[in-house]
Amino acid sequence: MQIRDLPYSDPGLPDARSGPRLLLWLGRNQPAGQAKALAWGVVHMAAVAALPVALGIAVQAVVDRSGARLALAGGLMVLLGGLIALGDTMLHRAAITNWITAAARLQQLLARKTAELGATLTRQVAAGEVVAVSTGDVEKIGWFVEALSRFASALFTTLAVCVALVIYQPALGTLIALAVPALVLAVLPLLPPATKRADEQREKAGYATELASDTVAGLRVLRGIGGEELFLDRYRRASQEVRRAAVRSARMWALIAAVQVLLPGLLLIAVVGYGVGLVEDGRVGVGELVTVYGVVTFLLFPLRVFEEIAMAYSFSRPSAARAARVLSLARTARADAGEGRAAAPAGDLYDPESGLSAPAGRLTAVVCGDPDVAGRLADRLGGHASAGSEGTPSALLGGVALDDLPLEAARTAVLVQDKDPVLLSGTLAELLDVPASGAVPAGAALDAAQCGDVLTALAQASPDASGDPMRTRITERGRSLSGGQRQRLALARSLVTDPQVLVLDEPTSAVDSHTEARIADGLRALRQGRTTVLFSSSPLLLDRADRVVFVQEGRAVAVGTHRGLLHDDPAYRAVVTRETDAVPAAAGARDPELSEPGGSEQIEESA
Repeated sequence: MQIRDLPYSDPGLPDARSGPRLLLWLGRNQPAGQAKALAWGVVHMAAVAALPVALGIAVQAVVDRSGARLALAGGLMVLLGGLIALGDTMLHRAAITNWITAAARLQQLLARKTAELGATLTRQVAAGEVVAVSTGDVEKIGWFVEALSRFASALFTTLAVCVALVIYQPALGTLIALAVPALVLAVLPLLPPATKRADEQREKAGYATELASDTVAGLRVLRGIGGEELFLDRYRRASQEVRRAAVRSARMWALIAAVQVLLPGLLLIAVVGYGVGLVEDGRVGVGELVTVYGVVTFLLFPLRVFEEIAMAYSFSRPSAARAARVLSLARTARADAGEGRAAAPAGDLYDPESGLSAPAGRLTAVVCGDPDVAGRLADRLGGHASAGSEGTPSALLGGVALDDLPLEAARTAVLVQDKDPVLLSGTLAELLDVPASGAVPAGAALDAAQCGDVLTALAQASPDASGDPMRTRITERGRSLSGGQRQRLALARSLVTDPQVLVLDEPTSAVDSHTEARIADGLRALRQGRTTVLFSSSPLLLDRADRVVFVQEGRAVAVGTHRGLLHDDPAYRAVVTRETDAVPAAAGARDPELSEPGGSEQIEESA
């Protein structure tokens, strides 16, 4: 896999059972890249290790006054220099390719999981943690995957050099062969505390990232209530904790680096001292001692690679654990989800848990006294399982559970627009370029959503002289627009999609009453003959619905027209008209059959 071939046509199915398993899976999925980096790493390190041999030959040639061997040593140095340059260049190229392709694979997997979970993702994982995983954590995981091949080449070269030294100069070679493993093992007791400190640092940094992300997302609200300083103080405290944890972690890694310098230095002193005695006894030549000294100096290089792989693993392990946690999330708890029929059925939409039914081809308005209940109910109607909803019955479309449909079919059949839809950055044309049936043109959707003033504002900000609003760029999350303008553009995007069932959660909460009335008329006309479920307590929208369902404490307790319920149901009237006085008697006087498990049948009969 080359960088130019990205993105992957299929990033694969990750092993998300744990962080180490995910790291191993990523490494196994690039065997060619790892093998190429390993081969070039061996070429590079072997050439570096052989350079002291050429230097030893040159020194011995000078001692022996041999011009032929001196020329041979010079030629060998030139050859080894070329191999070092070539091996280092190609190793860097292959290693960086492994890093980028592993990070790209992981980012594609995270994007796929995000699209699969939809709005329920942030109910299971904090939005800031998702940001941390897809940015900093991906980089650290890629670092470890890239370092694997360099570690393997360093290990292979070190073993080969130790064996060659034992054969070349048994006395000195045996000393070095015994000392090198001791040098590597000397830092092992320091790795657990270093890893622990690194984990603490990553955990605190992840929390600070989550806090910053959530603060930025709610900045407008914070300014409205004067809470900016409160959150700034919280972030300052969190960032100071990250700083202190980073210093503690850096101290431990500095100690490991010091040990990696001190012990090899002591080895060099021991080798030189022992070697000088051997030279004086005539058992070793000067050139041979220079060769052994150069080889020991080379061994400092792979020892640093061993330190780097330990550091990379300690930093990537918690990152991989967070990534595995996100990738292991499931849309539903059903084992057979997505293995059902290929096409979505037609018919009524029904939620067994609440008893809510939305007849096919009609506009059904739903009134909930609790906005949180409304949000959870809207998610269930779209087949989005909420956190902790294991065992909750799935919504049914035409009698078929949405959980039994393939994800693509379920998303095509039922579209849920929550109360806080997000507009991605891009032009208006790109915003409306969504998978759709093609039956609703963009102009009709914009008209129905009453986006005339939005188009005028975008035309004035158009980058070309034609004043085409479709080519005007909308900033991230639509921050260049007002709340009402963002809400109407989001509604237009949903209308363009033209799904079989459209679920809207408070789509007009940020617009004035006159605009709301026109939107209600446009929505009813454009969705004629299509199933629409509208969560709202606005009388203007409720009065234009074919039927209204009143949900109380998570159960559908009354069905009728807006005017009928307003006249007959005091609890409904209290919610819609925002009456402050409680109506306990009215709730108790309602038909008791509606509160029973079979109450949904009574609701359908009353409708």
